[in-house]
Amino acid sequence: MIVRVFGLSALVSLAALAVAFGYAGWTGLVLCAILGILEVSLSFDNAVINATVLARMSDFWQRMFLTVGVIIAVFGMRLIFPLAIVWITAGLDPAEAMRLALNPPPDGADHFADGSPSYELLLEEANPQIASFGGMFLLLLFLNFVLTDRERTWLTWLERPLGAIGKLETLSIVIAASSLLVFAQYVAADDDRTTVLVAGLLGIIVYLLVDGLSSLFEVSGPGYEVTDTVDDTGHVHLSGPTTVTRAVGKAGFFLFLYLEVLDATFSFDGVIGAFAITADPILIALGLGFIGAMFVRSITIYLVRKGTLSQYRYLEHGAHWAIGALAVILLVSIAHHIPEVITGLIGVLFIGASLLSSIRANRRDARTAARRQADPTGADAGVPR
Repeated sequence: MIVRVFGLSALVSLAALAVAFGYAGWTGLVLCAILGILEVSLSFDNAVINATVLARMSDFWQRMFLTVGVIIAVFGMRLIFPLAIVWITAGLDPAEAMRLALNPPPDGADHFADGSPSYELLLEEANPQIASFGGMFLLLLFLNFVLTDRERTWLTWLERPLGAIGKLETLSIVIAASSLLVFAQYVAADDDRTTVLVAGLLGIIVYLLVDGLSSLFEVSGPGYEVTDTVDDTGHVHLSGPTTVTRAVGKAGFFLFLYLEVLDATFSFDGVIGAFAITADPILIALGLGFIGAMFVRSITIYLVRKGTLSQYRYLEHGAHWAIGALAVILLVSIAHHIPEVITGLIGVLFIGASLLSSIRANRRDARTAARRQADPTGADAGVPR
């Protein structure tokens, strides 16, 4: 299964590295590889969240995510998005933005000889709007998870109280909107307050719209769930009917749309962080898109097909806490630069901690089951072991 899932990503990555070498020599190849590693390290929590959504989608919409979605991720977010930001915020036409991107000032300077700003500087100046939009979108995603009363919890001492107060409807919106006001008023620079408020409000609207549409068209009735049965070709056999529903039709489309917006939001930090390595849009597209985005999608489908999220029960919790941390980092980055290594490590720490907790819980359950099998009457239940 590993070859089937990751084989295409490996081939595309080799091709991307070859193109980078032909485009900019050994320097281009090394920068492309670094960017690919950066994207994967920053986006593992993205893959886990993607897998939770993808598992609810029909086979058709899963294939759409892995085909059309890849095109959107590679060309839309990793190539066109940075250019579009410069078009919009700097008032430049697309051709001029591309010219700036392909012809940076010498020696990594922020301005050209005539005093005009570089492409990298223009994109950095747009960071408050990007961070506000992405921060609000991810914050709502996190809040809607932790403010839901769940039977299974990971950080029980914290998640139980949050789930209890989450019974108050619209609390997540109240918290998100209040946070936006606080960050706009006390964190953002005076000149950025209005744009931060508008961008954050757009982030809230987009999340509510896409999440609401996917819920509106959510189908009910028998569905299917992933099992551990995999044939020789790597295909997962599905069992059913169960209470788990796999979205089709309009529900599948809006879940697909939700997933693409979510994926785009996760890519903000990677795109901005890439400019600390290179401002060349071709190398960014090759590294972040053709290598990073492809591997993130492979990891996503691997998690779905292996049933990893059900096997490691707290993995989804860890990913959502990583999202909450990333949302806060994005909001803080409105005015303060946060090193990409911190962003990546926080996600890895949450995912790793939840994975270890899941393994310990599985071992504990296995020991309990073994004791019950050895003593089905429970006669020695009170005997210390």
